[in-house]
Amino acid sequence: MTDDANSYQAGRKNGGMRTFTVVWTGQFVSMLGSAMVGFALAIWAWLLTGQATALAMVAFFSFAPTILMSPIAGALVDRWNRKKTMILSDLAAGIGSIVILAIYLAGGLQIWHLCAVGAFSGIFQSFQFPAYSAAITTMVDKKHYARTNSMMAMAGSASIIIAPMLAAFLLGPIGIAGILVLDIITFTYAISVILMADIPQPAESKDGKESKGSLWKESLYGFKYIRERPSLFSLLLIFFLFNLVATAGQTVLAPMLLARTANNEMILGSVMSIFGIGGIVGGLVITAWGGPKRKIHGILLGMAAGSLLGITLIGLGQSMYVWAIGAFIAAAVFPVLGSSSQAIWQSKVAPDVQGRVFAARRMIAQVCVPISMLISGPLADRVFEPAMMDGGSLTGIFGWLVGTGPGAGMGLMLVLAGIGSAIIALAAYGSKNVRNIEDILPDHDAVPEPVPEPISPEHPNPGPESPHPSTSSV
Repeated sequence: MTDDANSYQAGRKNGGMRTFTVVWTGQFVSMLGSAMVGFALAIWAWLLTGQATALAMVAFFSFAPTILMSPIAGALVDRWNRKKTMILSDLAAGIGSIVILAIYLAGGLQIWHLCAVGAFSGIFQSFQFPAYSAAITTMVDKKHYARTNSMMAMAGSASIIIAPMLAAFLLGPIGIAGILVLDIITFTYAISVILMADIPQPAESKDGKESKGSLWKESLYGFKYIRERPSLFSLLLIFFLFNLVATAGQTVLAPMLLARTANNEMILGSVMSIFGIGGIVGGLVITAWGGPKRKIHGILLGMAAGSLLGITLIGLGQSMYVWAIGAFIAAAVFPVLGSSSQAIWQSKVAPDVQGRVFAARRMIAQVCVPISMLISGPLADRVFEPAMMDGGSLTGIFGWLVGTGPGAGMGLMLVLAGIGSAIIALAAYGSKNVRNIEDILPDHDAVPEPVPEPISPEHPNPGPESPHPSTSSV
């Protein structure tokens, strides 16, 4: 066994969950700071422009570089030390906050600054998802995949609970500048935690050896790997369609709430906190339960239920109570979807190529997200909002459903996004490649079945203890 293999096995057997938990706490603190900044700057941008397009543009420029850089980032994640790569992605996010703070203190902060800094941070964020996902695989045993992924989701959910209310409370006393300083402190803590953690490198697999080559070849390897496995590719197509439709609703969520409540920051913060509470409840359930035995059911049913019962209800709502119920349902269900998907990929893909494969996976599934962000803002401002004002062209059809006036058009967008997403998820059961993905693909650490020896002419009939040739192929 090689030194890498020894390190890999030791990391999984000796305190893997303990190490992961330490890293997890650092990420939770960092997510809290980032969520506070995101909340504060979203309110600042909305009050400055009064348009959903401004928020959509910031989201677009923050996310698009992450997707475009994913193939190269994935190749580098597999080449580089995973621990150092995780630090790099966190450091870049912190630098972005420092730059925004400096411009804000100078009195010159504008929307385009947020777009530019978001693009810079997004480039380095492209390393974060493959690096952290692959690191989890080496830190813990396979049986803990669903639990660790749900814990990561819980960290995000917990930050959503605390960050909006805390940011809304602190905006008065310390302002945006103070919140940016808190974010800088939190990312410093997260980096310190990773520096102290023991994160093993993966052992080299057969796939890893065969995929070595130039950076260009390794960047394309993840796409080749997925293309050769129709089940993985089919699953990604489902996520592509889901993300295309769901993102249109997600992008206009905050402006819809602000528009329908006359810019009430506390109501926005409260609803966002309910999202976090639902996420924690869902994450706790998955952590204790371990998720459904058939992970594909967790993906498709979770996608359908969270969309139809959560996103659609938020769009229909015209009061904080309805928004809170929809937010809780969506957030409580989606951890089942996310942890089940991660568990399938982490089980089926060898750890030493997960950086490249997960980066390609992200690009295929989410390349539509920045496009959806770019379209949803103008759609809200120029089409749906005017059409749902009193006397608008769509009020006669949908006015009874979502009401009329400011925010009603964006509410209708959320309703359509929720229904469309649920239809996509349920229709996916019609694909055998998707429905049977866990049976079609072997786990990366599965022991191959022995090949039976040829039957000799003298003994044409094997005994009952003799191995029979397998009639199945993968």
